Amino acid sequence: MSWKNWRRVRQAVQITSFVIYIYLIFSVVERRVAPALSDIFFRLDPLAAAGAMLASRSWIPKLGLALVTVGLTLLIGRVWCGWICPLGSLLEWVSFKNARRRSASISPRWRLAKYFLLAVSLSAAIFGVLTWLVFDPIAIFTRTLTTAILPALFYAVNAVETALYRVDFLSPALDGFEMLVRGTLIPVEQPAFSQSLVIVGMFTGILALNLLAHRFWCRYLCPLGALLGLLSKVSLFRPLIGSACTQCTRCAVVCKPGAVDTNPQNFHIMPSECTVCLDCFANCKPGDIRFGFSVKPAPHQEFDLSRRQALGALATGAAGVLLLGTELRVQQDNPWRIRPPGVNDEGTFLSTCIRCSQCMKICPTTALQPALMEAGLAGLWTPLVAPRVGYCDYGCTACGQVCPSGAIPKLPLEEKRQAVIGKASIDRNRCLPWASGQPCIVCEEMCPTPQKAIRLEEAQVTDANGEVTTVQRPSVYRDLCIGCGICEHYCPLQGTAAIRVYDA
Repeated sequence: MSWKNWRRVRQAVQITSFVIYIYLIFSVVERRVAPALSDIFFRLDPLAAAGAMLASRSWIPKLGLALVTVGLTLLIGRVWCGWICPLGSLLEWVSFKNARRRSASISPRWRLAKYFLLAVSLSAAIFGVLTWLVFDPIAIFTRTLTTAILPALFYAVNAVETALYRVDFLSPALDGFEMLVRGTLIPVEQPAFSQSLVIVGMFTGILALNLLAHRFWCRYLCPLGALLGLLSKVSLFRPLIGSACTQCTRCAVVCKPGAVDTNPQNFHIMPSECTVCLDCFANCKPGDIRFGFSVKPAPHQEFDLSRRQALGALATGAAGVLLLGTELRVQQDNPWRIRPPGVNDEGTFLSTCIRCSQCMKICPTTALQPALMEAGLAGLWTPLVAPRVGYCDYGCTACGQVCPSGAIPKLPLEEKRQAVIGKASIDRNRCLPWASGQPCIVCEEMCPTPQKAIRLEEAQVTDANGEVTTVQRPSVYRDLCIGCGICEHYCPLQGTAAIRVYDA
């Protein structure tokens, strides 16, 4: 089969992988049960696996699948980047005119940045900090879709439907559309996430960098690409340029990651930068580019980390850990740091959570929100329960099912229903029955625990007209409360709820 046909195969695999990724995104939107292999892209991610295992100092079975990617890379190079990675595929398709001309003015030494970021990430992971995994490409794409793009899309659909329902003859068609997609592709309630503008701004910036060079992120910044690039230096099969080469640079022109070194004294393809896209194979006029077998490491490049630079990156990661350690008191004393069910130890959680946002994506009430400073920088974009936004569903165990690293334990439903994530407390200065004698029993009605952690007690009060009336006042039985937050979520007061859940 010709290289042009192989390139078509590569493009078909690339499109198929992207479609599967998008399908899995929609398949877990606000479900109570996670579909099989819904976290497959994270389980194949060597950076997430290496970081989580180093930080937790343990073998994580689900992430062991990343060895498949490692093995494939050691065999034939960065196939993941050119064939499978959804963010890499998107960046390849988002191409801008004159980007190649602009990239010519960028020094190859800028590629140092991704290796430096990789070294800092792994150094911090050794000390138990996974904050740098916010730069993992799969996490970036998933987090952006979960917290920004999909909620905006759902909002647009809801807004269009609201407008069209005003046209009477369209109502039957809209009703049919609603029955088909509501609760499957489109959630019943509009999801909302904090920090969505910051998250989508980061993603937009990555796309905009393509103005400077094709696949700028992949070339200069991606820490996962750097890890796979290092492995590719010792891959058994590598792209080689034969003796028939005329140095016409056609291969360099079509190479989006800029993997062709056009130095006349050493015209070659750099295996650490090649994403095995096969564009150079298909466009070589002499047809003399092939895969060759080699057991020797690829030659050192000017942008490879020197020993001093590697030590500097490791020291930077360690110094960052020390600085984050000064926030320990903030992390311990924050009463709003409510973690998902089953998370009992903050340190273990932070050293295992890979910031993938899978749990946020599947939460049926969007109760799980990305943390900003509630857990310090060490907990940046880890999941927190925000009861005013959503509550922990009493019949749901989805977050534990979908978590690829086990940071959120996979609990049986009965065990999850007893897992305490916080404790509710009533502000009697705001609660309607307590503060003004007005009847309200919402929190007691909504409490899902069988024995009712919130109970009503009758009291005689004097209303505004001076008349004595009987009102039912809620009280929290803390030994029964699991902190699910449904009481805070449905409290009818505007603004801050009269009953709030605090970290247990």
